[in-house]
Amino acid sequence: MLAGCSSPAPQPAAKQATPENIGPATTSSKHPLAKYIELAGFRLTESKPGELEVKFVAVNHSEADLGDLELTVHLRTTAAKPEDPPVAEFKAKVPSLGPLEIRDTSAKVATKMRIYELPDWQFMRADFDITSPAP
Repeated sequence: MLAGCSSPAPQPAAKQATPENIGPATTSSKHPLAKYIELAGFRLTESKPGELEVKFVAVNHSEADLGDLELTVHLRTTAAKPEDPPVAEFKAKVPSLGPLEIRDTSAKVATKMRIYELPDWQFMRADFDITSPAP
């Protein structure tokens, strides 16, 4: 007589929660240049209490020269709900970008928070709108 036992059928691995994709700034702007612009590498420093300096890079992914751009940028935490206010909102000017060019950019932002109260860079995300030139 042969006897055997079988192990239970393997269960599919439980789907692990993955952090939200954190990367460059996104945009829902209808501006025709928006699809060519990427904002990335956001770094926050406190120039003085109540004032942040936000440094980031602007990338032109097109083969054309882009003139000066004015943007409105909204920084949010990765845990923010759509109705939550941004951690920081500011206007930024990006000087003319040549074809496939990357340019360092910075902006000053008034804030009530101190730098140590802000989330680390990996927990920040941004979205932006191009405000100038007009479409």
